[in-house]
Amino acid sequence: QLQLVESGGALVQPGGSLRLSCATPGFDLERYAVAWYRQAPGKEREGVSCTASHLQVTDYADSVRGRFTISRDNANKVVHLQMKNLKPEDTGLYYCAAERVDKGSAWCGIHSASGASGFRYWGQGTQVTVGS
Repeated sequence: QLQLVESGGALVQPGGSLRLSCATPGFDLERYAVAWYRQAPGKEREGVSCTASHLQVTDYADSVRGRFTISRDNANKVVHLQMKNLKPEDTGLYYCAAERVDKGSAWCGIHSASGASGFRYWGQGTQVTVGS
């Protein structure tokens, strides 16, 4: 059974940093696009960042570009999201999502027409709260 397991969420002060991790046991990660989504109470799920099978292709929501960095380690089957200069509006439940693609594909996903529905596999989420 393919599972995604997020970790690293915490309560952090504005301006602080966190690193989220998405473990992907059982996945041949180089054949998957992986994304981070978040959902705040009362709001729709929002694509935050994604990494394509093509190692040089990443994408970010405008609201996090320049502050967040996504990276993947295919050998260790993990995807990280480094978050810096966190703001209260970054608060939410952060989900890891994955979709199988052709190896080397540049499809990343968060800005695709399918949006979140384009990802078949989802984790349970890790809570990030930015506040004093």
